[in-house]
Parts: sequence; structure tokens; C-alpha cells
Amino acid sequence: MSDFNQWALPAELLEALSSQGITQPTPIQQQALSDLLAGHDVLAQAKTGSGKTLAFALTMLARLEPVSGVQALVLCPTRELADQVTQAIRKVAVRLPNLKISAFYGGIPVRVHAESLVHEPAIVVGTPGRILELIQNGALKLTGLKTWVLDEADRMLDMGFEPAIQAIQKSLPNKRQT
Repeated sequence: MSDFNQWALPAELLEALSSQGITQPTPIQQQALSDLLAGHDVLAQAKTGSGKTLAFALTMLARLEPVSGVQALVLCPTRELADQVTQAIRKVAVRLPNLKISAFYGGIPVRVHAESLVHEPAIVVGTPGRILELIQNGALKLTGLKTWVLDEADRMLDMGFEPAIQAIQKSLPNKRQT
């Protein structure tokens, strides 16, 4: 058993953590997980490699419902980070059956991404520009969204993504966790 048992996480997530040798929550996880799992909005800052991604991934995965449609959206400043976050979520979700997690960013034709949304993922990770493009062309619908993560929000703002982030926010349900 791990110290992750202090939270009401599904057995599949605890098993995935254990199989990866993750037994002790990091300080950022210890500080944030209770509030995240309670559905509170959280603003957190910690160094790279501190476990922020795992904290929000566990929360999103623990709160998934057996309904179709996008339930969580993670915005990242770069495609490299979007890929990294997607792989981190997939690692901890390995024991959850029939879970589709998709990553969307530039460098791939938008048509390819739009076609993949015919079968909606539960979790979407992507860059603001591509996510906004998919929303604007009607391919990405976020009406059932429960969780919105702005990963490296400061960097996205520094890179000039504020207008895209604000436009995306307008398409999200008012009741959601951020």
C-alpha cells in the first residue's frame, strides 16, 4: 500500500501507481490532491519534475464518468509538453479500460485531428491555437467538460496565447474545475 491510499482514488489508479513504483506523494501532490479531488479550483507552482502532472492526472482520471464526450482539457504551451503530458496521463490510466486520450497541436493537418474527433476522447491535451481551431470549426465540443487544466499558464501567457485561452474559456461550461 502507498500513501496515495489516503485519498479515495479508484483501485485501478492505485494499482497503476504501485506498478510504476510510485509510492509516496511528492510535496506538491500532498498539498494539492485533497483540494483537487474535492473539486476545488487550484493554482499551483512547483519546479519541473515535482509531480504536478500526476496530481492533475489522478484527479481527472478519478472523476471520469462512463459517458461519452470530452470531460477534461489540458492546455500546454508547446507540442512537446502536450506529448509529455499525454504520455504521463496514459501511464497512470493504463488500467482503465476503453479510455481515449487525444493530443492536438500544430504540425499535423487539422483535418486529421478533426476526423479523429468522430469518436470523442474523454481527455484532450493540446496547444491553445490548435484547440481553438478545432472548437471554431465545430470538431471539438466541450459542453460536458468537468476539468480544465492550464499547464504552464505563465509560459502560455508569455508566448502570447492569452487571446486563444480567453476564446477557449468562452466555449467551456461555467461549472467546471480549473
